[in-house]
Parts: sequence; structure tokens; C-alpha cells
Amino acid sequence: MNTYTRTLTIAGSDSGGGAGIQADLKTFSALGCYGMSVLTALTAQNTKAVTGIFPVEPSFIVEQLKAVLSDIGADAVKIGMLHSPDVIEQVATTLREFGVSTIVLDPVMVAKSGDKLLQDEAVDALRTYLLPMASVITPNLPEASVLLGRSVETKADMLPAAVDLATLCPGAILVKGGHLVDAESTDLLYVSASEQHWFPTARIQTNNSHGTGCTLSSAIAAGLAKGLSVADAVAMAKAYLTGALQAGADYRLGHGHGPVHHFYNLWQ
Repeated sequence: MNTYTRTLTIAGSDSGGGAGIQADLKTFSALGCYGMSVLTALTAQNTKAVTGIFPVEPSFIVEQLKAVLSDIGADAVKIGMLHSPDVIEQVATTLREFGVSTIVLDPVMVAKSGDKLLQDEAVDALRTYLLPMASVITPNLPEASVLLGRSVETKADMLPAAVDLATLCPGAILVKGGHLVDAESTDLLYVSASEQHWFPTARIQTNNSHGTGCTLSSAIAAGLAKGLSVADAVAMAKAYLTGALQAGADYRLGHGHGPVHHFYNLWQ
């Protein structure tokens, strides 16, 4: 009897389809995994802005999570938008209750449009409850700055930031360099003091970059679910995202930041 590679996303819904739960499920499917979802919030969102956020009750988030894990289980879990301290604590407690050990945490704080998605008081809860459980965390430079309480802006800042984030998270740290003012977008994967990997990538000129963080973290979770090492999962995810960005650049959708092309390999 065949079995699926099971991947679960715990995140908010993007009604425009480019980020959040929708991007996660598309990524899981494109990479050959069976995707499941726990919705933490509904957003009224398009390519231009987030016009409204409707949070799901923490108790119902837990109910969704228990329904999936008690029956189907998950080989890897990706966590995205968790808007409040209560949600963060209850999600962490439930994941621990079911012994979930492979967790990719994307500390989503701000949408591509600049709209805030995380309450200020939730940052401490992230540090306390979820960072210590994560197999990989994937902050961009502004998110790393918030988590550390100091400015992380340049390539020279990335390694010291990763070292300090590693004191909060026993897993690997992927500091994303998309906000660097350089010709290349360089990410740093810090696995340990003796293992670091730099991933320099040429910048792709496109306005269709909505959901890149969600897509990358979900692709990493898919790789880990399939048994790849952290370094190999990140390398695979980076290659997948680069292809999705390149293919998506040829499309127009909406009037703001359009999505990447999650199914470019299948449509070719």
C-alpha cells in the first residue's frame, strides 16, 4: 500500500491566493507531498493590501490541529502567521502533546504590502514557546531584527545574527537576505558553529514576489518530510523558489505584487 508524505501548514488564509495557507498547499502539492492545513486567521487580501484580518479562536485552532494529528499525523509542520501570544502558546503545547519534532517556523510579521500581521506582544511568545521547538527558522532581515532587538541590515550582520538566534533556537537558522541592497540575494543557513552555508542567488527582476517567504518555508518543510538533511532541503527549496519566481515573472495578476508560479514544473 502506498503512503503519502504528509505536510501540515499552520498559518493564515490569503484570499488572493498568493501567500499563507494557499501558497503553502500549492508548494506541498508541487513538491509531491500531501498537504493539510490549520487556519489561524482569515485575511481580506489581494495583490495590493491586507484590508482586514479575522482571527480564528485559539480553541478552534487547537481543535483543527488535534483533528489532523490524532488521525493523519504529519511528517513535517510549517508554521506561518500566528497573530497572538495565546495562539502561539496553545499551538506549541499541542504540537508537543503529539510529539511533532520536525517544525519549520516562518516568523511572519509583516505582509509584502507593509501591513502588520503579528501583535507586538506575540514576539516574546514566539521566543519563549516556538523558537525552542523549531527544526528550522526562516527570518528575513527585518524579522531577525525584531527577534534580536537590534538592527540586522547588511551581509556582515547576518552571521552574528544567526549565532545569536541559535541561542534561542536549537535548530538551524536560515537568515534570508532578500532585503539586502546588493546585486545578489544571499541567504545564510547556520546549522552549527562548524556548519554554515551561504546561498547567493542572482536577483530576478519581477513584481511577482508575493508569498516568497511562505513558499520557501513550505518547500523546506516538504524536503525535511521527505528525509532530506536541512542543508539539502534548503538548497532544494531555494532552487524551487527561484524557478517559481522566474516563471511567475512572465505573468500578470492583479495590480500590486503578484504571486510566484508554484506549478511551473507541471505546466511546462
